[in-house]
Amino acid sequence: MDAVQRQLNDQVDDATQRLLDTARVIAEPGLRQPSLLPGWTRAHVLGHLARSADAMRNLLIGARAGEDRLGYPSAEARAAGIAESAALEAKDLMADLAGSAMAFRAIARQLTEEHWQYPVRILDSASFPATQLLTRRLVEVELHHCDLGAGYSPADWPAAFAAMDLAEPMYSQRQDRLARSHPGPPASVAPGAPPPRRAGWRPFMP
Repeated sequence: MDAVQRQLNDQVDDATQRLLDTARVIAEPGLRQPSLLPGWTRAHVLGHLARSADAMRNLLIGARAGEDRLGYPSAEARAAGIAESAALEAKDLMADLAGSAMAFRAIARQLTEEHWQYPVRILDSASFPATQLLTRRLVEVELHHCDLGAGYSPADWPAAFAAMDLAEPMYSQRQDRLARSHPGPPASVAPGAPPPRRAGWRPFMP
């Protein structure tokens, strides 16, 4: 792993911990409230992030083995997985979110430079080198953290992410979040829960 990939891994770690710090204090009713993504609750956003981590992990396992491996079996399976995760109770959803993030982290830390150059694809996308999955994961976590409408907004992004040179459609997706004038209503927080923390990386615990 070169210095750039190591830095990206660290950024993914930090972004993931910020996401978990926000998600862990959203009470059960708050998870069922609408997110800032049309048609999705906050639980759907978190379920998507968990299943996306699994899909990217599948691709990295394939890259490590030098084999083509599906991220998702199909678009239908992707949608079903998100819906299933969104239906979980709060504690189980948090465990799913943290566990999938840790599993992605574990495999990402094992790959060599040769592995990172292996071509992968997600559903019907064009193929791209596996190394791009780190940037894609970082973008997903930062943008969908904002989509929760739970108090995290582009103003909370680290300067390195806000200034990162992104390819399309990630650039336009980041601009879309910047264009929002409000991060959304505050989440319902569990009684007695501490406020979301912004500290450095810790093991991904729900």
